[in-house]
Amino acid sequence: MFLSTSTILYVDNPAASADFYHTLLGVEPVWLAPGFVLFNLPDGGRLGLWNRNNALPAGADSEITLTTEDPDAVHKLWVEAGYTVIQPPTDMAFGRNVVVEDPDGHRLRAFRPAAR
Repeated sequence: MFLSTSTILYVDNPAASADFYHTLLGVEPVWLAPGFVLFNLPDGGRLGLWNRNNALPAGADSEITLTTEDPDAVHKLWVEAGYTVIQPPTDMAFGRNVVVEDPDGHRLRAFRPAAR
């Protein structure tokens, strides 16, 4: 039924958010327009940044979860990049994770799943 998925974040300034996500993800945007930016991710997913003032109907905020083998190394990179860490590396029931916020307050959680 569905061929692919995309995550869309409603942002105040797509260009500023594009700079943030370009650095965070290490990929260039494939579509860059005044009100919308699109990234193709290495795993086949897509991330869109849509100006919240142009989105109809208006959207809510969200969280992106990124699976990693080493949340502590990600934390170090994020701190060095000057990102706002809202949860340092922490062990939780689902695994070890670290959380930052982007310029619009969206949460990005990098986590290593707990062993089953």
